[in-house]
Amino acid sequence: MNPVHYSSASGEWETPQNLYDALDHTFHFTLDPCASQGNAKCAKFYTKEQDGLEQSWAGEVVFMNPPYGREIGKWVRKAFLEWKHNGVPVVLLLPARTDTTWFHECCIYAAAIHFIRGRLHFGGAKNGAPFPSMLVYFVPYGTGKLEHLLGRSVGIVCGNWVAGA
Repeated sequence: MNPVHYSSASGEWETPQNLYDALDHTFHFTLDPCASQGNAKCAKFYTKEQDGLEQSWAGEVVFMNPPYGREIGKWVRKAFLEWKHNGVPVVLLLPARTDTTWFHECCIYAAAIHFIRGRLHFGGAKNGAPFPSMLVYFVPYGTGKLEHLLGRSVGIVCGNWVAGA
């Protein structure tokens, strides 16, 4: 197992490529704000040293799979505020932790939350993650993108991560 792709110690869980590709096909992402050289999904990305929390995301379409450690709440809040105040569309891949402060203060205001059925295999890992996952969509309403991807425009969706899969 490659520790860069699957590490609870570092909090890095590399996004499964097929999941990213399906989302990118719909949203056309331009920024990965919390990546490393080895796991960035977009041509434009910020490393830990560049600190995406301190950067402006204005004018971008953001895909984010933040580090899953103690700092996750800061990343979720940044995504929520960039969407709320600046209109920046952000799609987040997160552990489905509905008991957290960040979920109740930010995620519940998303256009949609998609609880993914089963456990994702991060970074090509042989085994599924030890936690459930969700996609949180801080995106504009009425563009047709959520309808295309999820079969509905708003709300909570449970099941396969690609409509019709």
